[in-house]
Amino acid sequence: MRRIDLNCDMGEIPEAIADGSQESLMQWITSANIACGGHAGDSQTMEATIRQAQKHKVTIGAHPGYPDRENFGRLEVKLSPSRIADSVFEQVTALAEIATRLEANIRHVKPHGALYNEAVHNAAIAAAIAEGVARWNSEVVLVGLAGSPMLDVFRRVGFTVGAEAFADRLYEPDGTLRSRKFDDALIREPDATGKQAVNIATRGKIIARGGREIPVHAQTLCIHGDTPGSDKIAAAVSQSLRAAGVAVQPL
Repeated sequence: MRRIDLNCDMGEIPEAIADGSQESLMQWITSANIACGGHAGDSQTMEATIRQAQKHKVTIGAHPGYPDRENFGRLEVKLSPSRIADSVFEQVTALAEIATRLEANIRHVKPHGALYNEAVHNAAIAAAIAEGVARWNSEVVLVGLAGSPMLDVFRRVGFTVGAEAFADRLYEPDGTLRSRKFDDALIREPDATGKQAVNIATRGKIIARGGREIPVHAQTLCIHGDTPGSDKIAAAVSQSLRAAGVAVQPL
């Protein structure tokens, strides 16, 4: 049976934790990427998100980003590789301290936003991310864009990698993600995200912008928790995968 992980970026919006909308997503996913103080998140949101994940038996991971809350970590910040490594280490250890207290295990690390996108094609940034994580724990899975050079960098450092594709993002014909500066970068229609997820999981294909079909071999699929209607998107993706005979399981 085909199987795939379904991950979601979480712990980024305190209001979503307070009003229950974040927890409503937990029933549909298998892994939560928890913001840990860079682009978003603090000790309260980290603890609340871990507790929700434990309740729903969802695997947890760290989600470090550029330390730029004003822009939600979605703009490049000019930092040296050593400073990036320091920041990633600080963020994952902040989450790890809370996880240890709550008797939870961090199973993976996935960079966020611009840090992720820059690492796709910048080996120095990818290596800095890996260095920062390795200072804390080199036994976790390091997640990056399926088919990209960043995964090769992570492997060379010695990490097990999780190749990731996106159910709710439009792809460019070269296999990169459509920039969020364009209105069509996000796929907001639940049925469309479900269809893209099934294509990835069962056919290893994505229909990119312009209609080009590109190969993608992914072990985990992402949906974004901050997208309006993300609970409906998560439900559509999970249900579509299972209807197609795909087992949705953590990495």
